This record gives sequence, structure tokens and C-alpha cells, in this order.
Amino acid sequence: VLETVLPAEEPNGTDSAKAPKVSCEERNGTERSTLHILNVSQDLMEFLNPNSSDCTLVLFYTPWCRFSASLAPHFNSLPRAFPTLRFLALDASQHSSLSTRFGTVAVPNILLFQGAKPMARFNHTDRTLETLKDFIFNQTGIEAKSDVAVTEEDWEGPLPSVLTKGIDWLLLFSLLFLASFVMYATVRTESIRWLIPGQEHEHQE
Repeated sequence: VLETVLPAEEPNGTDSAKAPKVSCEERNGTERSTLHILNVSQDLMEFLNPNSSDCTLVLFYTPWCRFSASLAPHFNSLPRAFPTLRFLALDASQHSSLSTRFGTVAVPNILLFQGAKPMARFNHTDRTLETLKDFIFNQTGIEAKSDVAVTEEDWEGPLPSVLTKGIDWLLLFSLLFLASFVMYATVRTESIRWLIPGQEHEHQE
């Protein structure tokens, strides 16, 4: 089992003058200018080299999550802003063992890896190209290309920005659990009232 002790990300950019937390090996970025999406049969560990110090930003998403969809065009544009880094995305519902392994309890979830080791988690709720660029810079010291912006092509892919129809099993399970709990609590309260009438008055002094 891989330990995932991730340092807390600074909530703002006031400490950006500090030394980078992750020293990334910058490679020739000609072959890395696109986002690669893992299919169901591909293992993330095959794409992460444990013997290397190069960095990879990995997005855990689901195609029916509206937050994942709104993040998609911004994440799609990142490889152009940081051509020396690698960018991967995977459907967390198809890679549940990886989600468990890296503590992905909600999507979208973004982890910065150095080699095969997770180094930092993106924790901002404002998920835009600018906040992502700030996160990468604060962690690695690598500056984004200044002329990169989200384009119309980024809205089209490779990561989908349009929701696909699907069942949110976590939400469904949560609703069923809540309904079951309310019914149980109601029945339990009523049975106590019928079995022990006047119980609420016995301990008054």
C-alpha cells in the first residue's frame, strides 16, 4: 500500500516567494503538449515512473459530475501552459481502487505526483486556469507560459465539458441511507412511546 502523506497546500499565494516544495525534472515538452485520459484498462502506475523526478498532474473526475465538467476546459489548457510537465486524467468511477488508494472521496480531485509519489493536493474550490497555474507554480516554481488562455477547443476536449447521463451512486446511496435513518428513528421513537408511556416524566425532579 502506497502511503499518501500530502502536505497542506497554502490557501493563498503569499508564500510564493518560498523555495518550491517539489523539484521537478523538466523534460522536452514536445510530446507532452496534450492531456492523456486513461481508459478503464490502463493503470495509472504504468504512466508514473518511480525512478524519475519528473512531475505529473493527475485529475480524478467523473463524466456526470458538473464540477468536473466545469473544470474540464481549464484542465485541457494546462499542457500548453506547462509543456515540460505531464497531465493525466482518469474516471474515478472506473478506477475505484486508485481512488481509494489516494484518498479520493470527492471529485474533481487533483494530485501532483513526482515520479510515482503524490506530493500535493489541489484544494481550492475555485478551479480555473489561473488558480491551477498558481498551484503548480507554488509547488514547483515552474512558471506558466503567459500567452495561454482557455480556448473554444478546450471546451470540446479531450476532457469532456458536457455532462454525460449517469447514476451518481454516491448521492443515491446517501439519500437511501438518510431516508432509512429517518424511518428507523421515527419507528424507534414511536415504539418507545408506546412501550413506556410516561417515561419522559420519570426522571424529573
